[in-house]
Amino acid sequence: MDPHVGSGKIITAPIITEDGVPIKDPLVLLEAATPDQQASPITTKNGDEANQSSANRLTDKQTIEWKLTLHQIGLDVLRTDRSMVFYEKKENLSKLWDILAVYAWIDKEVGYCQGMSDLCSPMIVLLNDEADAFWCFERLMRRLRGNFRCTQQSVGVENQLQHLASIIQVLDPKLHDHLETLGGGDYLFAFRMFMVLFRRELSFGDSLYLWEMMWALEYDPDMFSTYEESGPATDRSAQGYKPRVKSTRQFGKYERANMKSATNGVDGPVPISVFLVASVLKENSQKLLQEARGLDDIIRILNNVNGNLDAKKACAGALKLHAKYLRKVTSSFHRNLRKP
Repeated sequence: MDPHVGSGKIITAPIITEDGVPIKDPLVLLEAATPDQQASPITTKNGDEANQSSANRLTDKQTIEWKLTLHQIGLDVLRTDRSMVFYEKKENLSKLWDILAVYAWIDKEVGYCQGMSDLCSPMIVLLNDEADAFWCFERLMRRLRGNFRCTQQSVGVENQLQHLASIIQVLDPKLHDHLETLGGGDYLFAFRMFMVLFRRELSFGDSLYLWEMMWALEYDPDMFSTYEESGPATDRSAQGYKPRVKSTRQFGKYERANMKSATNGVDGPVPISVFLVASVLKENSQKLLQEARGLDDIIRILNNVNGNLDAKKACAGALKLHAKYLRKVTSSFHRNLRKP
């Protein structure tokens, strides 16, 4: 793949140009170059060296794209969980970099995106073996990789943001109208909570506690077999995949409530993470209504949640909101059925 992967080093400067030309000793060149030279990093005083680099030019587009991400991964790794003593050891930082670099290689559709390092970090901390940590992260990404599919027209968490808007509109129409008036009706201010599953809002330990609770609430053995069959760039429908009929006993508490609801399947499944974000907004509802006069105020108020969110309380609040939402939506659903 690349000699840097598995070397114990972390790349924080480009090792290749967008044209596929290798950059020799990138850190030295970057520090010594003028701004003009940085724009064209292959320019050196030694013409032979530049010609040799041109001769080694890569032509495979996917390989070039992957190598272009390696230094960005390095920069993000150095910013991940920096308050933890664990990452004072360079070998642990290099493990995180290796895993993210390899994942970006095997998942060519999504590659690497900012935020993945926050999701991968717990695997490095909890599992000594780098291979074990990699495969746990890969399985986690099978659940979350859709969040990182972003285009100029849409963001990967767009469906979750739309669900969040619908839920707040039903449960707290006054808050929803206020947020819409301030230009926050798209709920993009909640983008990060969905992307990194509350890693920034919770302490390291609490975030793991919340993840365990979320997955237990949604638990269904068939669901995990589905993820086993649906890795990166896999189309289950093309393989003739047929889900088995499930009893509610196979589900966790959250999914059982969905199964029993008359509206189940009308809007598709809504992950518990959406109700967790809704519980955070409800908890700060009064402050948002009284203090928020623009998008900056909304972001400031929600940023104050960082490090102060109680995982157990947030999850309990999410379940209450979920039950309340189902009652209201089910009631509305039956009223509409009775209409002539």
